[in-house]
Amino acid sequence: MDDDFATAMRRSLEQTRAGKPLEATRTIKAALSGTGGASARDAPEPEAPPRLRSRSPRKRLSQVISELSRRPPGLDAATERKVHAPSVPDGAVFERRHHAGPHGARDYHLYRPSDLDAPVRGVILMLHGCTQTPEDFATGTRMNDHAERHGLIVAYPEQAPAHNATRCWNWFRPGDRTRSGGEAALLADLAATVAADHGVLHGRVFAAGLSAGGAMAAILAQTHPEIFAAAGVHSGLAPGLASDVVSAFGAMRGDPVPDAQPLNAPAIIFHGSADSTVAPVNAGRLAGPLASAVPLTGEAAGRRYDVLRALNAGGHPVEVWRIEGAGHAWSGGDAGGSYADTEGPDASAEMVRFFLEQA
Repeated sequence: MDDDFATAMRRSLEQTRAGKPLEATRTIKAALSGTGGASARDAPEPEAPPRLRSRSPRKRLSQVISELSRRPPGLDAATERKVHAPSVPDGAVFERRHHAGPHGARDYHLYRPSDLDAPVRGVILMLHGCTQTPEDFATGTRMNDHAERHGLIVAYPEQAPAHNATRCWNWFRPGDRTRSGGEAALLADLAATVAADHGVLHGRVFAAGLSAGGAMAAILAQTHPEIFAAAGVHSGLAPGLASDVVSAFGAMRGDPVPDAQPLNAPAIIFHGSADSTVAPVNAGRLAGPLASAVPLTGEAAGRRYDVLRALNAGGHPVEVWRIEGAGHAWSGGDAGGSYADTEGPDASAEMVRFFLEQA
């Protein structure tokens, strides 16, 4: 991201927080078109795209920008409330580390189970959503609890504001979703390094994430199948849906996208039917055409869910979970974290179960 675009992004965030989402939209569009922020005030409001058949209400681009720029409670500022790290059992470790490789560097948090003598059964790379931190994400998903129970290592990479103003993984930038460079290559190298450090066997490394993190997890399964045996995508998007910020917002609200790339890897996909940030239609775009489908239904904590177990176009197992009435939040999570829904089903437990089945 060059200096002019970074400046425009900062200006757009200031405008949305000042209650001016339309001006923020124009600033971003002007930056992407190369006309600069000054003339953005004169840019026309983008026309609303054709309506889609969807259970979720369609939103204008300015509304989506406004919502994504508003931090959830507890993450507004460091002076309001510091997000505490999740509790750790005696003997377990949850510590901050740093990874540097040929494609860049990131800090990350690593969870190691308490039983140091037991063999490590796998590594899960957990990618947080926008505005989140590794500690917040670990708390909200309770993934460490499941890792402790099943002998798994969990790595939580951190996206710093220096790389994205709202801490989003840059799933929509072409340069960040390739095998050879950018964030996808960096994260794949981080996961492979953690696996090697702990003697984890081939076929036991997995990627999971929420929202922008879920979109990046899907990219990793697509670009680095030799590293990632499966992906867990919660409220995410398919690779190839966007090439810049504006098209990313369009994909999120469900606009038609001709270049969507369904996953050609084992995947478990979760999406709430009431998600108004990332349209539920994106779950189907991730899964793509399915064969040998077996539909199931269930209920957890009073909430109904539908599950479709099938094979994707590449012959890999896929599970698509549609959670009735759930919004843009991790299902079965802990209220101590942001974007976490305490009602079931437990997405973390189901992801771990699916991952170990693939291993």
